[in-house]
Amino acid sequence: MRGNRGQKTGRVDVSEPASISSGIAERYATAIFEIAKESNSLAKLEPNITDLAAALDGSDELRDVIASPVLSRAEQGKVMAALAKKMKLQPEMANGLAVMAQKRRLFVLPQLLRQLSDMIADDKGEVTADVASAKALTKTQSDKLAKTLKARVGKDVKINATVDESLIGGLVVKVGSKMIDTSIRSRLNSLQNAMKEVG
Repeated sequence: MRGNRGQKTGRVDVSEPASISSGIAERYATAIFEIAKESNSLAKLEPNITDLAAALDGSDELRDVIASPVLSRAEQGKVMAALAKKMKLQPEMANGLAVMAQKRRLFVLPQLLRQLSDMIADDKGEVTADVASAKALTKTQSDKLAKTLKARVGKDVKINATVDESLIGGLVVKVGSKMIDTSIRSRLNSLQNAMKEVG
């Protein structure tokens, strides 16, 4: 009995940090979004989100800074202030990052950027589709996919494209909680499973 209880606790512990991070990110994202909306600067905030996401994606050093338990709040704050200045971030975003550094909450920055992006898209009547493909989509392919998805979901669709070479070909599209997997890898897996069942 005691062993079972231990396992149950383990499961809760694993999922808890993710939900805590998500909750923290949501609070900061909501605050930044509402302040930007009040000051009519949502349109200017959007490129900030894209630039910060690209900076995080391309810099191990920046990812280390936001996750570092060793750097002091003041040091993290200095890095964020320098980053905000260099990237010409909107005051709402710059101030949000400063407060997050002060409160040791910078580790939720990737989730915050995703949630802010979703909030802005929702405000504009858009939805974001996460699209993974074996090769980078061309502008024509991206536009055609956005059109097809708009017909399906009934809203304008913003494509967030990534490249996943392990897909071989085809696409994996995620809109909200709905996943559409048309990748060759997934078709091969299905075929392989069907062959196993036959064999």
